[in-house]
Amino acid sequence: MATQPNVLHYINGQFVESANGAFFDNINPFTNEPINQVAEGNKEDIDAAVRAAKDAFDGGPWRTMPVEERLRYVLRIAELIERYKEEIAYLEALDTGIPISQAKKQAARAAENFRFYAEMVKTRLVGEAYHVNGQFLNYTVYKPVGVAGLITPWNTPFMLEAWKVAPALATGNTVVLKPAEWSPLTANKLAEIIDEAGLPAGVFNVVHGFGETAGAALVAHPDVRLISFTGETTTGMEIIRNSAATLKKTSMELGGKSPLIVFADADMERALDAAVWGVFSLNGERCTANSRLLLEQSIYDEFVERLKQRVDQIVIGDPMNPATELGPLIHRAHWERVNRYIEIAKQEGADVYAARVPEGLEKGNFVPPTLLLGCHNRMKVAQEEIFGPVMAVMAFADEQEAIRLANDVKYGLAAYVWTNDMKRGHRVAQAIESGMAWVNSPNVRDLRIPFGGTKYSGIGREGGHYSFDFYTEVQVVHVAVGDPPIPSFGKMKPSSALSVEQK
Repeated sequence: MATQPNVLHYINGQFVESANGAFFDNINPFTNEPINQVAEGNKEDIDAAVRAAKDAFDGGPWRTMPVEERLRYVLRIAELIERYKEEIAYLEALDTGIPISQAKKQAARAAENFRFYAEMVKTRLVGEAYHVNGQFLNYTVYKPVGVAGLITPWNTPFMLEAWKVAPALATGNTVVLKPAEWSPLTANKLAEIIDEAGLPAGVFNVVHGFGETAGAALVAHPDVRLISFTGETTTGMEIIRNSAATLKKTSMELGGKSPLIVFADADMERALDAAVWGVFSLNGERCTANSRLLLEQSIYDEFVERLKQRVDQIVIGDPMNPATELGPLIHRAHWERVNRYIEIAKQEGADVYAARVPEGLEKGNFVPPTLLLGCHNRMKVAQEEIFGPVMAVMAFADEQEAIRLANDVKYGLAAYVWTNDMKRGHRVAQAIESGMAWVNSPNVRDLRIPFGGTKYSGIGREGGHYSFDFYTEVQVVHVAVGDPPIPSFGKMKPSSALSVEQK
């Protein structure tokens, strides 16, 4: 039985059905029953949304209004997110299976993101000026690019939507958002919030649907100038290929297989806290999860035994229960994928240790917190992103081997180093091929820092003022302030220079 109203597209300031009237079911991961139906967008719906966004950019007031006025809208969005934070957390937990205690933190972070970019545009989106020999003044201006196509994933969707929408709007672009089909509820709530904030029609649009149809149409559309994508690596590769035909700017935040390295001198209790939280919170569906645990050989046995005790104590259950620490995976298809990897681990010779899912939860997509012990780097489960509450554990002999194992994967998003030797902490963190590294810390992110990865984990950086490199174009204006000489070219020669015959 449906528990929520049907979700519609938001195009040109109106909530509308698809051009062909199609809908698809949105499934509750805790019960595997329908939550509601969602409008299934296609090329026609994307075209309508892009046309609205382009008209709003070219002829509407958004791009040309005073910056202070535009940022008042952005701050109004933040205020409304805070007003509806309980509803947003409820919808997020209902739609994704993320425990509601964790979903509440994501909603708060989203509001903070809009406030942050309102401030950043005022204080950091400034140009530079260069005087040249008293003859020229050269200066730079940052200009919005146009229609931004934003494609967001199903894990922590509301926070990641805010992460992209806030800088896109604050810098003066217009937006077409294509949220993941498995998590449409909070994207719809964001559309309701932006509608209530009173943004001009067409500035923000949402088209729901599948990546192969709605997403592909957004990427291919010639009037979309930017594509920001967070999601799986192979999809990111396809988006880059399809964007090339219209030379779009692309920003790719892709997959990860991030190592957490624990040396023998580390604070073991804190390292245990970080290892457990980093891979089992958010149901393990986190791009920066420490899905590989590398332990120095001398502490391997003790750390693993204590890790097993922690795993056994994780509270598995209804995502709406405030006590729940691990809920169901978002979709049955993903549940099957994660379980396939656990079976592969057994076939590859790993020792699989998992907690027990309590009785009464059989309808949900529950995978218990799972340790793959005795792994080595040639195993498929040590190389490929599983994206669930599963951690591959292996031993290393010394610092050089730890670095080699950490780098011996195609991904390079995040890394975590635990040691009380701070010289080694700096040394190892900088030796790891990753866009981000934390030393003696879990994944705690300051909004001012850049976010992104290397290798197969992505291209580009967003976050902080680094987002401006993507969401704006830099124009240089050269002004003559003196009378600089201009080379003579093509002028009539003076009469004195003419030959007798010419005269």
